[in-house]
Amino acid sequence: MALPIEHYALIGDRRTAALVGQNGSIDWLCLPRFDSPACLAALVGTDEHGFWQLVPAEEHTVSRRYVGASAVLETTFTTESGTVTLTDLMPRGDGRADVVRRLDGVEGSVEMRHELRLRMDYGAATPWVRRQEVDGEEVITAVAGPDQLVLRGPRLPVASDHRHCDSFTLAAGESQTYSLTWLPSHLEPYSLGHHDDRVRRTIEEDEAWAALCRDDLPHQAVVRRSLLTLRLMTHAETGGIVAAPTTSLPEEIGGGRNWDYRYCWLRDAALTLEALVDAGYTDEAELWRGWLLRTVAGDPADLQIMYGVDGSRRLPESVLDHLPGYEGSLPVRVGNGAVSQLQHDVLGEVMQALEKVRRATGEDDANAWALQRALVDELVTHWDEPDCGIWEVRGEPRHFVHSKAMVWAALDSAVRAVEEHDLEGAVEDWRRVRDEVRDEVLSRGFSTERNSFRQHYDTEEVDAALLVLPSLGLLPPDDPRVLGTIAAIEEDLLRDGLVLRYRTASGVDGVEGDEHPFLACSFWLVAALAGAGRREDAEALMERLVGLVNDVGLLSEEYDVGRGRMLGNFPQAFSHLALVQAAVRLADAG
Repeated sequence: MALPIEHYALIGDRRTAALVGQNGSIDWLCLPRFDSPACLAALVGTDEHGFWQLVPAEEHTVSRRYVGASAVLETTFTTESGTVTLTDLMPRGDGRADVVRRLDGVEGSVEMRHELRLRMDYGAATPWVRRQEVDGEEVITAVAGPDQLVLRGPRLPVASDHRHCDSFTLAAGESQTYSLTWLPSHLEPYSLGHHDDRVRRTIEEDEAWAALCRDDLPHQAVVRRSLLTLRLMTHAETGGIVAAPTTSLPEEIGGGRNWDYRYCWLRDAALTLEALVDAGYTDEAELWRGWLLRTVAGDPADLQIMYGVDGSRRLPESVLDHLPGYEGSLPVRVGNGAVSQLQHDVLGEVMQALEKVRRATGEDDANAWALQRALVDELVTHWDEPDCGIWEVRGEPRHFVHSKAMVWAALDSAVRAVEEHDLEGAVEDWRRVRDEVRDEVLSRGFSTERNSFRQHYDTEEVDAALLVLPSLGLLPPDDPRVLGTIAAIEEDLLRDGLVLRYRTASGVDGVEGDEHPFLACSFWLVAALAGAGRREDAEALMERLVGLVNDVGLLSEEYDVGRGRMLGNFPQAFSHLALVQAAVRLADAG
């Protein structure tokens, strides 16, 4: 049975990732890519759908940490008879997709249990498993269709009812290392290099990168872990940034708000890039900009809100009926039907991110500007259409105020690019439409009755996305209309001190069920409070939020305060990038 979401940690090789539980079990692993079918899928199923566990056979306590500022996870098991550490990582730089797990005896001796059940295609396919010798080394291979998994180690578990099991005793000073490697099924397994070197190189690379973070941010350790987590979710070759490495972890236990987030949302990717630049990183800009240019190349009218890691466009949504879901939360989905939605805010985030990169690096990219110019010209022709908004509602499209404000931000960025960087563009048309959009937002988007901006033009409801309006420059952060909006959101959307996206009871999203506070929205409130001059309130909320990270510094999408549990896909890029941005706002506010 899957553990509570917060009991997992993330390891990855910047091509894919795995979730490792406090019980030493890897319950989610997609190979060789983030959006590949899972070969270990117990997280949204049962043990029958794939897991890999190394754990003491006797009662034990657990502590975990990442080794230094790295993505190498160390789990320490302590029993009455001794102590063992389990080191988990996905080495990088070797061109392979594999997981390395090393056990080290620290004190006394501990009886260990080793269990492995491999399943392809999200647990639906049982592979053909056999033992064979590769360069004098015994290995277990599992093959199904295009996929092959190769397990190596000193004591390979024996087969029992499609499950491989083993028990052994590990004494102080002894160690055992196992690896699970993905290969195309038409290739023969081959020998590997020394694992200790791969562990060392991975730690050194991570720590060198982490050392580049600006050092004046509050909650520095949590911010650095968030940045490392965002980096793990950035594909090292394509530059695509996934929203989360998981699918269908529910926003409400037993509910149906379960979505596949293993894709690259332009919005999330742009905001991640902004967070990285704000924290002192600019090298990632070129990689992501290249992904963007390749991905959205073509007719600007064909712009999508999300793409595959490699820039692929077709992400059809389907249901995996054979899986029972995380704690019975159905359906389990792959693909995402929101791919075809119109969301006007996306271009605003992209334009702002590229402008921030331009300012940080002092460099202009002619190809990037040509793309931006074409996208803005297209936006001018249809900005006044209703859309599905930042929250991807599956109900009726609306004139969402946040979307319109982001249209203004896109045009404002385009105008500044011409005025400040001497770039070419239809600046007169852009200025005219920019001012028209602003006037409409300030009139139709504002409720004088509530002294607050509204979620969309036809409601008095508010939306947490309105908290980002002052950061756009549309209004000063202490403008009375901004202060009124903050007050309305605090009145309507605070649940146990944390912020909901909106009130689901309004029916605006067209989806049944409820949800819990959305962590990114609470970080937005931190930034808004800091800008509004409520420094003590901002710091108090930030203190509470960073206290919600799990034992290794990770956050999910939502948080159930009543039960003290994380919910939604995990770890969530949106939560971590918003944490970084809130820390930057607090630091810059002085």
